[in-house]
Order: sequence, then structure tokens, then C-alpha cells
Amino acid sequence: MRILIVGNIIKDVYLGLDERQNKFETDENGTPWMDIAFDGGHHAFFSRTSVFGGARVTKEVFDKLGLESSISGEEEKKIADSYRYVLSSGENISYFVPSERVLSVFNSPNNPVDWIFIDRSAEVSDELAEKVKNYLGLTHAKLAIFANVNNFTTGVKELTRVANVVFTDGELSEASPKGVVCTILHREIKCGSIVRRYKVSKNDLMTHLTSYSIIAATIFGAMMNGTSTKDALEMAALNVENSTITESLSLKKLTEMIEKRRETDGNLRLIAKTMVSPGRGILAADESGGSIHKKFEEAGIPDDEEHRRDYRNIFFTTHNLEKYVNGVILFDETARQKADDGSDFVSFLTAKGIVPGIKVDQGLEPFSEPEYATEKWTKGLDDLPERLAEYFEMGARFAKWRAAFEVTLDGVGGDNVSVKTPSKFAIEKNCEILAQYAKDCQNAGIVPIVEPEVVHDGYYSVETCAKITGEILDCLFKQLARFSVNLEGCILKTNMVLAGKKYENQSSPEEVGEWTAKVLREHCPKELAGVVFLSGGQGVEQATENLQAVTNNGPFPWAVTFSYARALQGPALDAWKGDNNNADNAREAFAKRLVENCKALTKNNLS
Repeated sequence: MRILIVGNIIKDVYLGLDERQNKFETDENGTPWMDIAFDGGHHAFFSRTSVFGGARVTKEVFDKLGLESSISGEEEKKIADSYRYVLSSGENISYFVPSERVLSVFNSPNNPVDWIFIDRSAEVSDELAEKVKNYLGLTHAKLAIFANVNNFTTGVKELTRVANVVFTDGELSEASPKGVVCTILHREIKCGSIVRRYKVSKNDLMTHLTSYSIIAATIFGAMMNGTSTKDALEMAALNVENSTITESLSLKKLTEMIEKRRETDGNLRLIAKTMVSPGRGILAADESGGSIHKKFEEAGIPDDEEHRRDYRNIFFTTHNLEKYVNGVILFDETARQKADDGSDFVSFLTAKGIVPGIKVDQGLEPFSEPEYATEKWTKGLDDLPERLAEYFEMGARFAKWRAAFEVTLDGVGGDNVSVKTPSKFAIEKNCEILAQYAKDCQNAGIVPIVEPEVVHDGYYSVETCAKITGEILDCLFKQLARFSVNLEGCILKTNMVLAGKKYENQSSPEEVGEWTAKVLREHCPKELAGVVFLSGGQGVEQATENLQAVTNNGPFPWAVTFSYARALQGPALDAWKGDNNNADNAREAFAKRLVENCKALTKNNLS
């Protein structure tokens, strides 16, 4: 396998500004700026020059993957080196680039090659494109090209149309590639139906030019070595996440990391299985700041950190908690708070044999599209990989992300009533976000709980709830497959299928059990680790009765249990009233609800 690379060599000169010695000024628009002297005489900076740029990135990766490659024109020194000055200060990175771009060189190789690889750094003239097409027509060589949408010249367009493999960093609206297309975006790689999220640390100032080239070259090289598309994308993400500006990873190292990732998948399956082990549930103690504020306000309890800690502490210190609970979902603040013995709550729960988890979504936001402004999406993806890494180090082994779907009532009643159900747009966007979150979790060694909720506080029949829930689940599992989420290491948290709280004909437990069992069996893959139910606005006794009814319609292909918040905590909150003198009474009320719901996991339980 011989590959000829077409592209430029770019040398990045890094100028790291020291904010402690340099003072930024601010213009009238609030933009920071500085007058910089490049000789270093006036301002302190460190500089380092990397030859690991442009076409050399691609060659470096090919070499490390055991592929024979050369850069066209390099042997005759006809490639001009372009210098880019990369200025960094904190989170800000900016560039000084040459005013004139250097055109790349294509010389027909003396010895035949199997592939021509047009690098992202290449400046493709019409003349170069014609030379490449002529060479392809006279030989058996194939073409791979990185089509940069911001430099989509006529030459690039022509070569994209005939290429066997196309890498791009955006939509190719002006060309119709005949070959395989891989799209490389910030944090995401797409190839066919397979998607892999990735992150690049700013510690080593990896630029887009370098990181995108590493990804493209790794995918191409892995495929040339016979690797599957899924593993090729995995290798690419691992390579770019662990490379520096001077060196990429070897094939041996990448293969070892892939094997280690498979071991992680085994750990995820084990953790997920533990979380839904028979006879116990999952406690949701992850109310966000707004949710717990509302709870405390209604109960007349001061909403401060001390009261929030004491409240969660009641549940975690309940006698024999581990007999009824497999896992506990924590809020960020709670995960950092201390138990009575001085240990953090994560360690405290782990010592009891309870799996600690963390809520990682950051709340709901209305869609910016005017036609969908009444619907919401869940935010929090931007810095999720970094937060998951921290939570893993803290000891969390699962996470939860909620997407909410509301059914609203239009009209005033009677014949004028119409029910507005979630749009296809809102369902698809939220399910895609859930899948992105789930894959990020598994990459971090954390089991994801995906929670699409049809909000109970609405006007809709049980039949409508069944239809909407089924559509959401179909979309969700399609997206989870697209992102290569391992379902054996993934748990679904979902609403039961019942009429909305405002509907005139409320569902009986028998109806809830039958409809919920039917929808789950028709829409949930058998590979799924488990299904846990949210109480979602149901009454305390109602949630237990409905759980019993669902259990009575089992068994199911996956484990089924509860993951309640208010339905477990409500009586305890009423007993506590914010006074720790009532803590034992609160624990007793909480324990009673735990016992009743665990009993409801036994089929035909009548006690």
C-alpha cells in the first residue's frame, strides 16, 4: 500500500502570552487587545515551532499506522513552508497567517501509488486538479480528499465528485460525492450512520488544522488496515484526544486503547446490571436548585446549603438503605458535600455498596427556531466530557440526563379543544442530544441513564400517552444506535403510560400496567440493561400502585424497577419540616416508602 499525499507543510509558531506580565487593553466594544512586538523585546512570551503541521500531520499518522507514504514535491523541495503565528491567552486563541496562500504541488510519482490523499492543507488549483484526474484515469490509483468547505475551490469540487473517500468539515452542497463521506466537526465525527464524539484538550494548543488532519488520516489509515468503520472512528477519536502538536499515537498503542475500551464496556455492563439488580430501586436525590427551592418554599424551609445538605443526609443515613436501593442520583452540590462522618457523600454511599451517580444535564431551554419556541431542549453538552472525567475521579459511576416533552391543551373546552403533542423536530433533537450524552458517558466509563419524559401534568388520554411515548422511544433507540451506544451498559428512565393529570378520565392501575408493558415491549430493544420508572407527578400511593401493576404484567426482557424522587421523599419532607429534631421521623417515613415500592417489584404482591 503506497500513498501519495498532496498538501502544504505548515509550521505553527506558538506565542503563549503571560497575562501576569502583559496587560490587555479593552476597546470601546469590550474586546481585549494588545500591541505585540514579535522580537519579544517588549512583551513576555514563550515560542516554539512545530514542524507537525499541514501535510506532515497526515504523513506522521500514516507512518505510525504502518502505511508507506510520501508528500508530493517534498523530495524536490518545491513545497514552500507557510508560517502561522498562534497567539494564546487563557481560553482565547487567535492566528496570524500569510496574506498569500501557497499552492500545492502534484508531480506524477516515479513509482505507481495505490492512493492519492489530498490533505486539508492543500491549495488545489484547477491545474493541479486536472493533473490528478489525468493520473487517476491512466492508473488504478484511488483518491481520498479533505474538502474544506471554507476553501471549496473549483478544483476541490471537481476532485470531490470523483473521490472514493471524502473527508469534509461541513455540508457539501455544491458537490455530490460518489464515495464514502466522513464529516469532521468540532467535537463530532460522522461516517455514514455512525457518529463518535471527541474532545481536544487545550493544554497543548491543538489547532483545528492539526486535529482535523489527525482524525481524517487515522480514519483513512485504519480503514486501509482493514478496521471496521466503528473502530476506525474510535481510533481517530482516541488518537486526536491523546496526540500532541509533535506526535501522534502508534497503531500498537491505538489497538491497546481499543482493547481497553472493550474492557470498559464490560465494566459498564456490570455496573448497569448492579444498578437494576432485583428487589431494589434507584433513589433520585438530584433536584436542581430551582426544583429544591420550590420544594422548600412550599414547606416553609430556608433554601440554603446547610438545609439542603441536612435534607439529603436524612435519606443517605436511613438504616439499611442498601437493602432497598442499588444507586443514588446526586446533584453536583450534593456530590461535593460531606456526610456526618466527614466523608463526602459519594464515598459514603460507595462504602454502603450503593452505586453513586450524578445528574449532568443543565436544564431546559426553549428552541431558538420561532415555530418551535414553545418546546424545549436540554442543555449541557458543551463541557460534558470534562465534567464527566471529574465526576469519574470523584467516584460517580453513572449519570442521568432528562429530556421533557409536554402535551399542551389548545382551546377552551368542548368541541374547541385540541391537543398539541410534541413535534417531530423536538423529539429528534432531544433524542439526538440524549444519544450524544450517553456516548460521552460511556467514553468516560460512566453508565448513562437516558430519561425521555412525557410530562404527566397535561391533558391527554392514556392512548395519546402510549402513542407519544412509543414515538419517542423509537427515535431514541435509533439515535443511540447511530452513536454506537452499548445498550447493555445503558438504562432507560421513562414515564409510565397513563392519562395526563388534567385529563377527565384518569387511568386505573390495571390500565397503567397493561399499557406500559405493551409500549415497552413494542419499542425497547432486548439488549437494554434495564428500565426504571420516574414517578413524574404521581401521588405517593399512586406511584406504588402503578409500579405494582406494571410488575404484574411481567416478566420483561430487561430488569424493571423504580427511580423515584418525590414519591419516596414527599412523606419524609413533610415529617422533617426543616428541623433536624424530626430527622428520625423523616427517616422512618422514607423507609416505609422504600419498603412499599420494593414490595411492588414482586409480581402479584397483595400485602
